[in-house]
Amino acid sequence: MLVDRRGQVGHVIVGDARTIALPDWGRMRAGRGRLRGLRLVHTHLGDEPLTADDLTDLALLRLDATVAIGTAKTGDPALAYAAALSVSADADEPIERLDPVPPGQLDFDFQEWIREREEALARPARTRAVGEAERAVLVSVTTGRNRGDAEMQIAELRELTRSAGVEVVDLISQHRHRADPKTLLGAGRLQDLVVHALWSDADLVIFDQDLTPTQARNLGERLELRVIDRTQLILDIFAQHATSRDGKLQVELAQLKYRLPRLAQRDGSLSRLAGGIGGRGPGETKLEVDRRRVRERVARLERELKQLRKGRESRRKQRKRQGLPVLSIVGYTNAGKSTLLRALTRSKVHVEDKLFATLDTASRRLRFPRERDVIITDTVGFIRDLPADLMAAFRATLEELDDADLFLHVVDVATPDLDRRIEAVHRVLDEIGLADTPEILVFNQMDRMPQGVGSAIAVRHRGVAVSALNAEGLQELLERVATTLFEEDIPAFRRHRLQIGVEGTGV
Repeated sequence: MLVDRRGQVGHVIVGDARTIALPDWGRMRAGRGRLRGLRLVHTHLGDEPLTADDLTDLALLRLDATVAIGTAKTGDPALAYAAALSVSADADEPIERLDPVPPGQLDFDFQEWIREREEALARPARTRAVGEAERAVLVSVTTGRNRGDAEMQIAELRELTRSAGVEVVDLISQHRHRADPKTLLGAGRLQDLVVHALWSDADLVIFDQDLTPTQARNLGERLELRVIDRTQLILDIFAQHATSRDGKLQVELAQLKYRLPRLAQRDGSLSRLAGGIGGRGPGETKLEVDRRRVRERVARLERELKQLRKGRESRRKQRKRQGLPVLSIVGYTNAGKSTLLRALTRSKVHVEDKLFATLDTASRRLRFPRERDVIITDTVGFIRDLPADLMAAFRATLEELDDADLFLHVVDVATPDLDRRIEAVHRVLDEIGLADTPEILVFNQMDRMPQGVGSAIAVRHRGVAVSALNAEGLQELLERVATTLFEEDIPAFRRHRLQIGVEGTGV
């Protein structure tokens, strides 16, 4: 039964041995700070407490309360289990359960009780400020043997959301032997997600794993919130940080290629272009129009990027004619690549403590002793499982790495998973056919490590420890570069230390 606050029964619902189907009110929420004005009283075939379905209905429909009356083996009423939404902002759970008692002992003034609860729920409600960050619940599902990497993946997902300007309000994680093909999460954990998303007043849910179109649609319908996956999050960060025409076009192309198959699977029954019996109709539907426009835009962007690609090729040919060696800075995102470029060349390039803060390629000239110059370039940072559409769109930009004579592979020495990040960068370089290019491992941010620890890590990996922020260790790095590129005599190189470290660092 659904009972209103006047004590009148509004609905009587008969279910089966497992579930009941509540009526559809048309809206998921009753309004910020307000309850539905109805309490649900129902029976369980057995003396069992409130189920996950009971609690989910309580939270989703914002019921005043839900009461489940158990049934004894004799058929008489057993204990009554009651619960309501928690009114305390410091509560560990969004649901407050009352102590189970026999139905006849539920003796209190319900009108006064519910009025006090609704006032308490309305008190913390506030109006969102214009431009306030969106609130998101993060979800991470690990499968198989990947359980050990869960914490690192969650930490990286938090950093991605921070770069996107999103406020994290809750986290849901689960380890499964295999992902659910329909919703990725298990049924019980999905119900928890529904309750937590509602309780935390979230605007969207972000999954650390890539979702299939079917999973995204099912989750969106179940949560009634925007659902995005890791690839969409990265694409959004790229869209925010792209400044050059090259970068903007490449990001838009990647977004369109990602959305096209999801657009096509929204509703296959809308298609009228199959032809033949049953296929004739009024012409293109809205779905076909949308798909055609996306394909036309993709083709236009690819043509424009092809023209810009020719311009980059001509600039690279000009550099080759000058015979200048090319030194490319690569590495995991937010490892300090742009900071290193600025420290070496004393140039004004954008630096920010965020993932993918720099997307556009920057090239500077670095002068070595004996009037020898090197072109040093900074490219977009890499990340584990870089989205395929993004790789394809930025392949033209990554072609700048083709001409590199040496890679400066920058690694954040303070990160706990530096080996995994080194491997992720090597994997991307292998995918674009540049695994054989010589590299120097540059372990950056040693100022964040205890004395001697960063240097020990660099020695173990046969790299160089530096602090690009404090300009420490750059002399040793330049000596390694000179030895690799020019087979430079180190004692003679060190006599020019002031010229390289202070005055001769780039034009």
